[in-house]
Amino acid sequence: MQTATAIPAPGIPERPQMKVLGAISLSHFLNDTTQSLILSIYPLFKANFSLNFLQIGLITLTYQVTASLLQPLIGLYTDRHPKPYSLPVGMGFTLCGLLLMSVADTYHMLLLAAALVGTGSSVFHPESSRVARMASGGSYGLAQSLFQVGGNMGSSAGPLLGLALVMPYGQGSLAWFALVPLLAIMVLVRIGVWSKVRLGRLAARTGARIPAAAFPRPVVARSLAVLLLLIFSKYFYLAGINSYFIFYLQHKFGISAESGQLHLFLFLFAVALGTLIGGPVGDRVGRKLVIWVSILGVSPFTILLPYVDLFWTSVLSFIIGLVLASAFSAIVVFAQELLPGRVGAVAGLFFGLSFGMGGVGAAVLGELADSFGIDFVYTICSFLPLLGLLTIFLPDLKPLDKSRG
Repeated sequence: MQTATAIPAPGIPERPQMKVLGAISLSHFLNDTTQSLILSIYPLFKANFSLNFLQIGLITLTYQVTASLLQPLIGLYTDRHPKPYSLPVGMGFTLCGLLLMSVADTYHMLLLAAALVGTGSSVFHPESSRVARMASGGSYGLAQSLFQVGGNMGSSAGPLLGLALVMPYGQGSLAWFALVPLLAIMVLVRIGVWSKVRLGRLAARTGARIPAAAFPRPVVARSLAVLLLLIFSKYFYLAGINSYFIFYLQHKFGISAESGQLHLFLFLFAVALGTLIGGPVGDRVGRKLVIWVSILGVSPFTILLPYVDLFWTSVLSFIIGLVLASAFSAIVVFAQELLPGRVGAVAGLFFGLSFGMGGVGAAVLGELADSFGIDFVYTICSFLPLLGLLTIFLPDLKPLDKSRG
């Protein structure tokens, strides 16, 4: 088994820059709040524009295509041509999309607005992940977790805001939510100033060279394929919980929609907590071990879930959310260490794939639920974490020794 030690980039600070990490996490919160807010008010659009479910699906597809497919391309470009101020520019796309959506009077305008919001997300994620890594002080997992948990919290907050403040007051009230990306732009301008200075120092020390990979190209290619399959298993399973958990609980246990919302909230809280924990643990014990435990280790709980009562369903779903969510930060940082100097491209690829798998997973699992029943969906999905066995094909990366720089 080949082994390499993660070497920190020259010129990074010895300690995490917590103010910068806090600011980029806040920006991620504001970005994902806006994204999830829009997805949560589809019933409003359906009523206002007399849309069928296919047309609703096309809005999601338009958003997902721009939010998923553009991310790795933008990340690849900014790896070679860093753009410190691309973050506020990207958030400007989101701002324009939100304002357009608030006044849209045709379906095609809605699609254009969704494309603008998706484009903003594509610009935001690769570059903000790079900023988190630069501010990490070598604690790459901690930085990625802090960044990612902001997005998790935003994804949870958006639907609540949509339910409380948009649905009662109509489509025009979306314009008030332009204050959310506007606040994010103000924060991101300051981050851009910090990033420009940091990139200048880094370029002066390294000559703007891209470091060589720690492993031969075939090993890197095989490892990336494994990591992408692990992302597939994780987000396909999460799509089943996020989209259909309430329906599953109502069907199997006869609980109310309100009670189902509480169970879903507890699961999402566990996901946020697991995201926060996974990165720092990976810094200490190694990312490969975290991936092993997070993906394969959760399989006994997922396999057991379809066969237990309501109490144990609550307990197991919390454990599943906590353990499974801890993998993402470890996977992203592992891939960034396989491809040093490709921080933006890696972040764009994995964030884009996670968005895409969530959308595709929801559609595929919905079709299975229509055809075979919701219980069948949870039985089939319960075996997805067994793909964690593929972790055996990943090389070993020793935990970073910070004393070495």
